[in-house]
Amino acid sequence: MTHAFRHDPFLEEHLSLPDDPRHLPRAERRTVELKGYLVRENCQIVDVTMVDLSYDGCAVRTLVPLTVGERVKVSALGRGSTNATVRWYRDRTAGLLFETARKKTIWPRKAERVAVFGEASLRRAGRLTYRVKSFDVTRFGCRCEFVERPSIRESVWIKFDGLQSLESTVCWVENVELGLHFRNEMHPAVFDLLVAQLSQPPSP
Repeated sequence: MTHAFRHDPFLEEHLSLPDDPRHLPRAERRTVELKGYLVRENCQIVDVTMVDLSYDGCAVRTLVPLTVGERVKVSALGRGSTNATVRWYRDRTAGLLFETARKKTIWPRKAERVAVFGEASLRRAGRLTYRVKSFDVTRFGCRCEFVERPSIRESVWIKFDGLQSLESTVCWVENVELGLHFRNEMHPAVFDLLVAQLSQPPSP
């Protein structure tokens, strides 16, 4: 079954949604009861009822369990559709973050990034450590690959060779890359050493 989607500007504004909608002030979301459906990545179509709606996300009731982190296309009947990510699921209710709510400009850069092509170790809380490629870096953050897809605002730890692990916050996720904001900025001298290290060509 094929569905033609059209975009709804109301569903595609850009704010940020907390993990639990109960923590969002009532004035910033609208209590609704809109019938709609989700299209999952495996093309399964799931009937839902939207019960809370804001400019950056919504809560939906569904009889089908959803997986935190999965990407879906959500459509309210008569209102168009947009891409979204499942942020939480409990008691037959799921919280969705609209795809366009994850703009990188939510986290303005404090400095121009230096392009590098090195490696680092990336770890989520309670998970395994993976070696990933890093692409650019500043004293305040960096862009790198990921293996296990994290959530926006999740705390992770990145370690460049020869340096201590840096606790960081995920500020955007796109394709197989993510942007990190370091909890504590690097000292300028340490940053210069890191850039020099990452700029060196790999050993043959």
